[in-house]
Amino acid sequence: MTLNWTARMFSCLTLLIALFVAAPNADSSQGSSAGSSHDAKVRLAIVGLNHDHVWGILKDIAGEPQAELLAIAESDPALLSKAKARIPATVKLYSDFVQMLDEVKPDAVIATTDNARHLEILRECAKRHIHFSTEKPMAINGADAREMERLAQSSGIKLMVNYWNAWASPTPALFQRVRSGEVGPVQRIIVEYGHSGPKEIGVSEQFANWLYDPKKNGGGAIVDFGCYGAEWALWLKGRPTRVYATAKKLKTEQHNRVDDDATIVLDYPDATAVLEASWDWPYGMEQVKVFGPKGSLLATGNELLFRQANDDSRKTGLEGKPMPVNPLPREKSNPISYFVHCIQEDKPIEDPVSARLNVQVVEILDAARESLRTGRAQELP
Repeated sequence: MTLNWTARMFSCLTLLIALFVAAPNADSSQGSSAGSSHDAKVRLAIVGLNHDHVWGILKDIAGEPQAELLAIAESDPALLSKAKARIPATVKLYSDFVQMLDEVKPDAVIATTDNARHLEILRECAKRHIHFSTEKPMAINGADAREMERLAQSSGIKLMVNYWNAWASPTPALFQRVRSGEVGPVQRIIVEYGHSGPKEIGVSEQFANWLYDPKKNGGGAIVDFGCYGAEWALWLKGRPTRVYATAKKLKTEQHNRVDDDATIVLDYPDATAVLEASWDWPYGMEQVKVFGPKGSLLATGNELLFRQANDDSRKTGLEGKPMPVNPLPREKSNPISYFVHCIQEDKPIEDPVSARLNVQVVEILDAARESLRTGRAQELP
C-alpha cells in the first residue's frame, strides 16, 4: 500500500515538473504568434495574361513580402511561356482556371483578362470563397457589375477594382484637399486621360485583340479611359443626375470597330464634370482638374498643383504652384500590397477601388454608350 502511494506521488511530481518546464515555452510560442499575425502569406493566383498590366502586377507580387504567387491560368501557350521566364519555378501553370482554383485553393485571385470575363471568373471565386481583384473597369456592363457586387457580398469575399492612379501619391492628396474645402464647393471637374492609341504605344497583340473588340472591351477609349473620369467624378462629387456623351473614330485608316476619342459630360445640380478619354492624344495624358470658388487643384501621376482664386498667372503659372505631397505608406503604394493588407487585416476595400463606387462607374459608362446610341442625355436613377 505504501509502495503504491509513493509511486503515485512520484508520478504526479514528475508530471508537475514537466508542466512547469514546458509552460514558459508554451507562453513564448503564443506570444510569438500574437506578435507576428502575418506569418502566413496571402496565397495568390492569376487568371489571364492577355492584359498587359499583368506584367507590372507580377513585379508588385514579387516585391510584396506578405504575398505568394501559387499559380497562373492562361490558355495561350505563348503568354504562359513569357510568364514562365518571369516567375519562380514553383509557380504552377494551368490552361483551365477552374481546375487551378480547385487544385491550388488560393486565398485570392487577380484577374487580368478582357472585361467581358470578369463576372465569369468572380462567380467561380465566390463559390469557393476566394477574394477577387480585377483590372478596371469592373465589368462589361452595369448588370454584370451589380451581379459581381452581389456575389461578393453574399459569399463574404473582398472585391477590388484596380486603377493605377489610386497608387499615385497626388491622388489621395488632391482628394483630401478637396474634402477639406481648399477650393470650396466643387463646381467643375475636368479629367483628361489617354494616350496616342494602343497600337501606337505598342501594346501586345493579345491585348490589342480585345481592346479593339466591342464585345470584349465594351467600347474603345470611352471605356478604356472614360472609366478613370467616372472614377474621379464619383469619388470627388458623387453620383451625377444626367450623362451625355459623344465619340468619334478619328483614325479612319485603321477601320477600328470601336471609338478612339470620346467626351462624357456628367451633370450635377450644382456642378459639371467633363471626362475627356482619348486614344488620339499626341502624348500621354493623365490629369484631373478640380475647380471651386476658392481656386483649383490639378493632379497628375507625379505632382499636385494649386492655384488660388484671383492669382496672377504670370507669377504662379497657368496651373498654379506645386504643393507638397507625402509618400504613400507601403500598404497603399501598389495594388498587391493594398489588397493583401485588406485581406490580412480584414479591412474593407475603400474608394476609389471599392465595388460600390465601381458599380456606379460602369453604370455611367452604360449611360454614356446609350447616349451615343440615341444622341440624347441619359437620366441616372
